[in-house]
Amino acid sequence: MNFYTHFRETRLFALKQMLIEAIRRSSRRILTFWRRKVGNQVTPLLSAVRLAGLVTATIALWGFAELAETVMRDQTQAFDTNILLAVQKLQAPWLTPIMLFITDIGDPTVLLVVGTIMSVVLLLRHQKSEAMTIALGGFGALGLNLLLKRLFERSRPALWSRVVEVKFYSFPSGHAMLSIVMYGLLGYLLATRYPKYRNLIILFMSLVIGLIGFSRMYLGVHWPTDIIAGYAAGFVWLMTCVLSLEIWRYRKDLSKSEPGI
Repeated sequence: MNFYTHFRETRLFALKQMLIEAIRRSSRRILTFWRRKVGNQVTPLLSAVRLAGLVTATIALWGFAELAETVMRDQTQAFDTNILLAVQKLQAPWLTPIMLFITDIGDPTVLLVVGTIMSVVLLLRHQKSEAMTIALGGFGALGLNLLLKRLFERSRPALWSRVVEVKFYSFPSGHAMLSIVMYGLLGYLLATRYPKYRNLIILFMSLVIGLIGFSRMYLGVHWPTDIIAGYAAGFVWLMTCVLSLEIWRYRKDLSKSEPGI
């Protein structure tokens, strides 16, 4: 058991390292290609990368929804209902306040306020690229989420009486989408600044993100597929934000080594 756990953790760490290195290599190749074909102005490149990320996330979610609607409609509904009813059995008077707190720290409004404060602090510390990435990451995710909710107009679950009131559409989950973007960015910035604690940071942020999604199902305000879709679209946007940040950082490194840039 210990060997299996160690093997699994080692493999997950290796996969995370591969993903980070792949993003960094891609950022260098993209910037090198851009400089050769277009020039040294990096702002249009960053805008193009971020726009591509939003479009990719939208197309991916549209394809997911269409597949669920046309091919697996009955199976998806049964899956959603069975999972929610199973989660309902875990409800307990002592656990509900904890789930309410967890869902609050994943509230899009709370995350945007915290993200804005972080951006201001980073700007005051002359970390413009990090500040812009957090601000664009949060507001970009919110805008995309609201657009997708309007497009799909999926109703909220109504399997039992809820302790929280929600008014907007269900698909995809804004809590899931915003949490993976904002906590993901925070985790990435902390992990790159404190590499010694990288595994602990990634584990903690992953736990927070996962619990936020679970809390939405526990409270009966989202279908499981809402959560999955929110994580999927949020992950695409998160990777886009990280890629744009790495491009910006690599550009700064080049500026220091090549003062004429």
